Amino acid sequence: MDDEDKRIWVHRGPSSDAAEGPGKGAPKRFIGPLIILLAAFIAIVPELFRGASCGHDFDVHLVSWFDCLNAWRHGIVYPHWAPSPNYSAGEPRFVYYPPVTWMLGAVLATFLPWTAVPIALTFLIYAATGLATRALARLALSETQSTLAGCIAIYSGYALFTGYERSAFPEFAGGLWLPLLMLYALRESRVPQTPTEPQNGVPPVPRVWGPGSDRSQNIEPSLLRSAFNGSTVPLAIALAGAWLSNLPLGVMAAYLLASLALVAAIAQKSWAPILRATLGGALGLGLAALYWLPAALQRNWVDVRQATQDPGYNFENNWLFIRHTDPALALHDAINHQASWIAVSMLTIAIAALIVAWRRGTLPSPNNSFRWWIPLAAIPFAVAFLSFPISRLVWHALPEMPFLQYPWRWLEAVEAPMAIFFVAAIWPAARRARIAVVAACALGFVAALVYTNRDYFQACHPEDAIPAMLDSYNTGAGFEGMFEYSPPDSDITTIARGLPDACLVSAPDTDLGQPDPDDPSANPIWAANQNSCSATFSFTRKAAGQASHNPEHIRLTGNAPQSGFLVLRLLAFPAWRAELNGQTLTSGLANAIHTRPDGLIAVRIERGPINLDLDWTTSPDVILGRVTSCTALVFAALVAWWERRFARR
Repeated sequence: MDDEDKRIWVHRGPSSDAAEGPGKGAPKRFIGPLIILLAAFIAIVPELFRGASCGHDFDVHLVSWFDCLNAWRHGIVYPHWAPSPNYSAGEPRFVYYPPVTWMLGAVLATFLPWTAVPIALTFLIYAATGLATRALARLALSETQSTLAGCIAIYSGYALFTGYERSAFPEFAGGLWLPLLMLYALRESRVPQTPTEPQNGVPPVPRVWGPGSDRSQNIEPSLLRSAFNGSTVPLAIALAGAWLSNLPLGVMAAYLLASLALVAAIAQKSWAPILRATLGGALGLGLAALYWLPAALQRNWVDVRQATQDPGYNFENNWLFIRHTDPALALHDAINHQASWIAVSMLTIAIAALIVAWRRGTLPSPNNSFRWWIPLAAIPFAVAFLSFPISRLVWHALPEMPFLQYPWRWLEAVEAPMAIFFVAAIWPAARRARIAVVAACALGFVAALVYTNRDYFQACHPEDAIPAMLDSYNTGAGFEGMFEYSPPDSDITTIARGLPDACLVSAPDTDLGQPDPDDPSANPIWAANQNSCSATFSFTRKAAGQASHNPEHIRLTGNAPQSGFLVLRLLAFPAWRAELNGQTLTSGLANAIHTRPDGLIAVRIERGPINLDLDWTTSPDVILGRVTSCTALVFAALVAWWERRFARR
């Protein structure tokens, strides 16, 4: 047995299967991941038969994939402007929305039909959730137990709810990043002991914690060796991945990392977890700076307060089981009620399993002490606290916490600990009993999927189906915008549908469009016979349709029959640089360019030829973000090299 085998053997968690000992054949290590992939595939079976579930956020993400792929076709590697929201007036969505999932959706669309893209993305995230949870569990559990834990994470209530009911792909990605963050934040270094060799295929005595458990001592490594054990850079990548997937997820990951490090430091009576979290956290934020730094510095360019002050998004209106008298929040309360029951079930299972495993003496621990599982055990209790109004002061005191919007979003952090503690609690010593446990869990997964298909699956309305959305995109009709990305003090609900690319009017704030007779609450409709435009113009493009022109470089040529204001079907944003007949325009009504109450740009023009160019500019904070990320990447490579050399000493 070589040194590496000994290390693995010593650190094996409780209830290691005898068949999983060293020398049993490398191919067996692929069985667990393949089972996870199969479980993820089964989890998307309802969508394979019924099509993609059009959950609450489905349209938003589908439009982002459309616009990202279009930008790539025009040579824009990292797009900033999404041209199709606000009925083709666009919005700076890609400045403020993290890129991982809208880029991944666009990548999938390059080789899959659009109808398959959301289903494939759902499969990938479920598979990543199971594999990440399995990797975390492998620190302390056997191959079989860890694989079962990964499957439980896939079929947990919140994972199915987020995937089907909400179609919240970016938040859904937390199933990958948060378990990895836990793994690398809590992974400890141990000086290998000389293990007791297995007798007749039976491994050494399991290292567990609880009544009747074995608590033999391990040799403590030095502080630096314990802190920087090869986990720092993977930890940074996990944190960066969370920030680059979803803003609320990034906030959660940052506070989760800080909390895990603090609890682990207290439990271990060591500064090692804090040292690792500090360096890994700094590197992770640096790696993600190309997104969050410009978004943070440009937050006053849009009405970002809508993301936290809208009644449906305010955390004060999303405590578990909250009820409102306002009829406008009835649907909101119904969804919150669903999430509340999921929260109760997951928190109850996690805490009950923790207690049972404690009483059985089977709490998982790779190092034969309470120090590994105690930070994980704190997570469900902390999430329960944060889910009720008693935690209001914490929500107001901690920076950016209101951006989580829904306290029950913290359930993303409960999935992995719940799965691990549940397996530790129910796993029997007898091999035949284990078969029964696995079979019972499989039946539970099937039942969860049947419930999901009945209660969480959202059938698409005709106008929300992918073919209809594609038709609206290709014709240039566009879609609704997001309020938090609109110019400050503007009202994008007054942007008329069907506007021409440019409309010549005598006054910059002239109303365009008339109320929709079929839906007075919808955006108004513009038609040529309303005579609100003295003349209309089109952007220069190769053909008709939204995807035919470069979204970040727009050109308009024509001849104005009179002086006035040219209202562009383009949302105002400071990154746009406008040139009229070779002269750069500046903001303000007296300086030729003006932002209307609906957020559209109005340009003062004189009678005669028009040569208008609008180009997206790279601001200094964008450059700063890119430089910061490149610098962090270099430092991450140096840290990885140093940790590798340090571990060999």
